[in-house]
Amino acid sequence: MKAYYLIKNGSSKTAFELKDLHLNEPKDDEVTIETEVFGLNFADVMARLGYYKACPPLPAVIGYDVVGRIINKGKNVKNLEIGQRVTALTRFGGYATHVNTNQSGVVLIKEDTDAGIATALATQYSTAYFAAEYSMNLQKNEHVLIQAAAGGVGTALVQLAKRKGCIIYGTAGSEEKLEYLKKQGVDFPINYRKQDFYEYIKAERGEMSIDAIFDSIGGNYVKKGLKLLAPGGRLAMYGAAQIAGNSDNKSIVRQLKTLFGFGKYRPTQFFANSQALIGVNMLQIADYKPYILKKCMTAVVDLYNNKEINPTIGKTFKASELAEAHDFLQKRKSIGKIVIQW
Repeated sequence: MKAYYLIKNGSSKTAFELKDLHLNEPKDDEVTIETEVFGLNFADVMARLGYYKACPPLPAVIGYDVVGRIINKGKNVKNLEIGQRVTALTRFGGYATHVNTNQSGVVLIKEDTDAGIATALATQYSTAYFAAEYSMNLQKNEHVLIQAAAGGVGTALVQLAKRKGCIIYGTAGSEEKLEYLKKQGVDFPINYRKQDFYEYIKAERGEMSIDAIFDSIGGNYVKKGLKLLAPGGRLAMYGAAQIAGNSDNKSIVRQLKTLFGFGKYRPTQFFANSQALIGVNMLQIADYKPYILKKCMTAVVDLYNNKEINPTIGKTFKASELAEAHDFLQKRKSIGKIVIQW
């Protein structure tokens, strides 16, 4: 058994080391999975740079989603069997050939399901489903803004919002990505490198005109977004990518700029307009409401099997190209899900 360990923060070229992995027997509620692929998420970049507080002490094996076969299971696992092919959410440990994870984050997939697509369902689509269905309760004809809409979670949110009949505004950073958003059904693609999304939407619809905002960037994007919320509007945050930037150096200035960029909020401003500011963290849901995680994962696998959603695989890297994959994601070159294959 092998794993890529995060041994130090900073440059992707020196951050990881392939080492032997000693894996304990699965706990009573766990299964052991021999992995085919694992997924890359922006939280991995944040962990590598030293911004992710939940990351275990180094050296550590990070990673949140895998696809593979069950090769062992604990005594309390009843509805999963050895030999079955699954997609799984892991609480770290994903950058490995084998991983133990709680059965609540494991869902069966078909034998012919593409491994990359299945790993996107585990994290990105489950996050998007929880945010759209549980936290935001999207309704038909609502005006929805999705930041970083061409990414893994962004793509999932676009597809789930279109399924609900929403009108979608989506931001991305290149003309190639804008064309991708158009094909995904985004009604108003916005190039954030050329247009200020706030000014664009204000000119198009006016202030207090957006019903739901999904934000993975943080900082002043949230501050501006709140000005666009209509009465009854909701803003969900599920990341703070602005902190990472394009540099491998941890920057206190960038951290403070992002932190102060959020602005200051008063409880009265939210109840006066019946608005909500919501945080989404699927690791917390996995820890404290595992039955909700199971429902989300099962739902997105079913939606995929029924051809109601279709994850995009932006690029697949070999495990030996992990550093290149991290750089590709950090520099925002990716569209859809990034997959690492053993």
